[in-house]
Amino acid sequence: MHTPVAVILARGLGTRMRRSDAAAALADDQARVADTGVKAMIPVGRPFLDYVLSGLADAGIIDVCLVIGPEHTSVREYYDRTAQPERVRIAFAVQEKPLGTADAVSAAGPVVGARDFLVLNSDNYYPVEAYRALAALEGPGLVAFERNAMVRDSNVPADRIGQFAIVRIGADDTMDEVVEKPDAATLASCGDEVYVSMNCWRFDTSVLDACRRVRPSARGELELPDAVRLAQREAGTRFHVVRMKAGVLDLSSRGDIASVADRLAGVRVRV
Repeated sequence: MHTPVAVILARGLGTRMRRSDAAAALADDQARVADTGVKAMIPVGRPFLDYVLSGLADAGIIDVCLVIGPEHTSVREYYDRTAQPERVRIAFAVQEKPLGTADAVSAAGPVVGARDFLVLNSDNYYPVEAYRALAALEGPGLVAFERNAMVRDSNVPADRIGQFAIVRIGADDTMDEVVEKPDAATLASCGDEVYVSMNCWRFDTSVLDACRRVRPSARGELELPDAVRLAQREAGTRFHVVRMKAGVLDLSSRGDIASVADRLAGVRVRV
């Protein structure tokens, strides 16, 4: 079985990160990068993305595709000239306009080719075990994180986690659906253990095709969850769910930077 390539979505506008926050005490270099909205390059000891890449390498995943915007020359220059990775091979895909996460995955198509691939956010630090579990699957799937463990082990407040999309899991450990903004009745129907999606996936080409064909959402974006539903409905794609009781670090806003830096302080990085 071939090891999948990891596609990291780093094209976002970083609107929340660019928003000023008087309560967030940032170092000068952190504030400068936060002003650009390029969350993956926020220095938390080293650029945040270095920690993500090191985790992938620890899991044996060495081929990485970074999806960036045409204006993100600093990301390309850092990995081409400064970091010069030794444990991962980085290719770049350019998403010309920020049209949504499905469009970002489509942009990675020429790099991915016919291989299975992981998709993850550039502003999340996932457990290495999550990457290992996805790499070991024989087909599409996702890691679903138990909500109480997220509250305990992440840097995300409980009220924010309560708004995350939940994963409905079938009796055969495959995904029925991802429910965005679940209401109280939906949460109650999930039983004692509620699992949330943190956009940590393994896909095959059926999802890549769906990303190319998905229609704009009500928000006017080409969204990955809609492409997943399209692949389920039209291609019959089944997604195995890996349940995980662990936290994920989230670097969405300036207020997250200090807590992420503190959590990563003891992590050894080898890119």
